[in-house]
Amino acid sequence: MRIGYFDCFSGCSGDMILGTLVDAGLPLAELQAALDGLHVPGIQLSAETVKRGAFRGTLVRVRTEERGHPHRHLSDILRILETADLPTAARTDASRIFQRLAEAEAAAHGVAVEKIHFHEVGALDSIADIVGAAWGIRRLGLEAIRVSSINLGSGFITGAHGKMPVPAPGTAALLVGLSAYGSDIPAELTTPTGAAILATLAGGHGPMPAMTVERVAYGAGQREIAAQPNLLRLIIGDAAAGYDRDQIAILEANIDDMNPQFFDPLLDRLFEAGALDVSMAPLFMKKSRPGTLLTVLAEPADADRLASLVLAHSTTFGVRHLTANRWKRPRDFVTATTAYGPVRIKRGWEGERLSILAPEYEDCRRLALAGGVPIQVVYDAAQQAARNLPPTPRQTSTDMKTEADVAQGERETGE
Repeated sequence: MRIGYFDCFSGCSGDMILGTLVDAGLPLAELQAALDGLHVPGIQLSAETVKRGAFRGTLVRVRTEERGHPHRHLSDILRILETADLPTAARTDASRIFQRLAEAEAAAHGVAVEKIHFHEVGALDSIADIVGAAWGIRRLGLEAIRVSSINLGSGFITGAHGKMPVPAPGTAALLVGLSAYGSDIPAELTTPTGAAILATLAGGHGPMPAMTVERVAYGAGQREIAAQPNLLRLIIGDAAAGYDRDQIAILEANIDDMNPQFFDPLLDRLFEAGALDVSMAPLFMKKSRPGTLLTVLAEPADADRLASLVLAHSTTFGVRHLTANRWKRPRDFVTATTAYGPVRIKRGWEGERLSILAPEYEDCRRLALAGGVPIQVVYDAAQQAARNLPPTPRQTSTDMKTEADVAQGERETGE
């Protein structure tokens, strides 16, 4: 699997992302042709090698004939994308990025998504950044995106909504689930456009994953920063053989005064809200009272929401939150056709060797009842059918999330 790791030691912006892609070998002429496919006149790209501090990088400039910052709605931008001559995957990725931007702005301003006016990020140069990044990442064949902890900078900026702290409210909303930090550099190092691109396309964050490095590229920011080189680094390589690594949130609560029958609806709510797995274990608590250790595994972005559910629907007074590294077996999801009906199956791999077959319990249970056969019969038939199916693109924690049913499949199979 070909991985692109964005090292955001000096933040990230849309043009810095374009700079890394061009520096990594993306032909500027092809990128220009892709943006011409938007059928929006006046978008022109240029690229040059510049120094930032003592180091070189590629600076990409996006010039347009547009003046000021026109107020476009999400629907306006989606119409541009719908009629654009773009590959379906790039158009889908760009649409998802703008949808996430709209949701972040809506959350920051307390209004409905459809009422959001894009200001700076609705200008043609920002549209070019987002579409160019979505297209370029696909063009370079990057199958998975990972992101380091993101440097945000500090201080205040002035935008269409007046004076705002760094990060701007919209940018802050986009960072949910990512690792980020402020620094003593008095500048906006991470822009809403850069945050939206990486937050949407990255399947994981944290330290650089194990890979065989193929190339290292640098995209330059528009300005010099005295404190450090204003560069975004992109490291491209093939994933090392073995298991994938990511980070996971672990939520725990010790409960000793709750009716045991009330755990069942709590578990249902947690799974419906996106928990990857929920488990319970018996405890002996103070004064020898029997209790239950409730453990919830979740994506980091979902931790706050799931902790709130535990507090709202149990008798605990607190929830512990830990972040842990996790190794994951590469997997894919298939639907196997059996004599009893279709069964969804998660398959685990060791390199090219199929090692685990996990049929979906609810499918097997439903078909066994309908067919009047033991559930083991349906389970065995599903496993046999799945062995004969060809491999599919594998979904790991670093994959770009383009299929909603992949995430749903994770939850249904208790990962």
